[in-house]
Amino acid sequence: MAPSTPLLTVRGSEGLYMVNGPPHFTESTVFPRESGKNCKVYTFSKDGTLFAWGNGEKVNIISVTNKGLLHSFDLPKAVCLEFSPKNTVLATWQPYTTSKDGTAGIPNLQLYDVKTGTCLKSFIQKKTQNWCPSWSEDETLCARSVNNEVHFFENNNFNTIANKLHLQKINDFVLSPGPQPYKVAVYVPGSKGAPSFVRLYQYPNFAGPHAALANKSFFKADKVTMLWNKKATAVLVIASTDVDKTGASYYGEQTLHYIATNGESAVVQLPKNGPIYDVVWNSSSTEFCAVYGFMPAKATIFNLKCDPVFDFGTGPRNAAYYSPHGHILVLAGFGNLRGQMEVWDVKNYKLISKPVASDSTYFAWCPDGEHILTATCAPRLRVNNGYKIWHYTGSILHKYDVPSNAELWQVSWQPFLDGIFPAKTITYQAVPSEVPNEEPKVATAYRPPALRNKPITNSKLLMVTV
Repeated sequence: MAPSTPLLTVRGSEGLYMVNGPPHFTESTVFPRESGKNCKVYTFSKDGTLFAWGNGEKVNIISVTNKGLLHSFDLPKAVCLEFSPKNTVLATWQPYTTSKDGTAGIPNLQLYDVKTGTCLKSFIQKKTQNWCPSWSEDETLCARSVNNEVHFFENNNFNTIANKLHLQKINDFVLSPGPQPYKVAVYVPGSKGAPSFVRLYQYPNFAGPHAALANKSFFKADKVTMLWNKKATAVLVIASTDVDKTGASYYGEQTLHYIATNGESAVVQLPKNGPIYDVVWNSSSTEFCAVYGFMPAKATIFNLKCDPVFDFGTGPRNAAYYSPHGHILVLAGFGNLRGQMEVWDVKNYKLISKPVASDSTYFAWCPDGEHILTATCAPRLRVNNGYKIWHYTGSILHKYDVPSNAELWQVSWQPFLDGIFPAKTITYQAVPSEVPNEEPKVATAYRPPALRNKPITNSKLLMVTV
């Protein structure tokens, strides 16, 4: 049986509703439209079978497959929702508040059993950053950061801490994807002249000076981003400083480090100076793409030896997105760039198309590996809100523009598990579409308001002699 087409969920001032994916794009009956502006958050489960949302009064869970309401919780202030990987637990977070007399506030992070609707555990979680516990894919392990420790729970038993990883001033951690053995990457910022470092551990071997699988220290780091590959054999670390002391960049200074679980580590040598805009792993776990350097930025694919495999040259780009199957790569320039995209066949390193998605604030691959979603959302941009569905060959298949008095806040695909959609042969011929491609507006010379809508006349400068 062929898999169903992923749904689109749309949240904005027109309400919360779902749209059928390609090729129909009609409003879905799976979820009755909830009008009003009170919906602050929604989320799908990892396999796309459950959907939860908060409407300012309650947090509700429905089954996408049979359209039935499963549970409803009185959580009017919930702003973050997340399902555990196997749909056992729904995590909810509300802003932490203390009472006027200074006494500690009530727990604001709740973990609910999706099957029974009972609250398994409540925690105090003051910061939004890393609010959600991290689960292993089989839910055998769950971890959360508490002060200078990472607490580990096993089999969703949150009343007993099964293990602790304690290091001085742990700032962040990332649990590895995939099956056992589980690994964890931890970041400790430097202080008093000591360098920052990232260490990799295998659960539950945390004790002793040689317990770490790998260690990488560096001086220039105010914050880091840690990216595991899909096979959990290596981590890429983007180390950033808030200020570039050389004055060369407004964005601070970034370096890229590679750390493998076999103990190998390296600094990835980037051939062009400047910011590192984006780094992404291919789903094959054997290569990664970096977008870096002062504009026009370079984009390069590296292998696991951190050697460059292919250079895409320079262009107006600051983001990279591999398709779910890893055979197509989109290089794009969003934000303060004009939305130009380059779609590449990364097996043959051949350019497929160069569409332009002007003013886009959001990009996402469809789980089928064929379609792309771009959107212009508030509050990043409050005018010309809307979304477009593209085929990777550059054709616009569907377009929705929000009315001028309304706003679009969020739009996203329904997720599907890997392997549901088979990889298809890449085509270079643009697929037919009834939606016309918009030509980007060519910038014209500035004309003051008083001269607009008037014929252009040649003017001469008058030389006035005094």
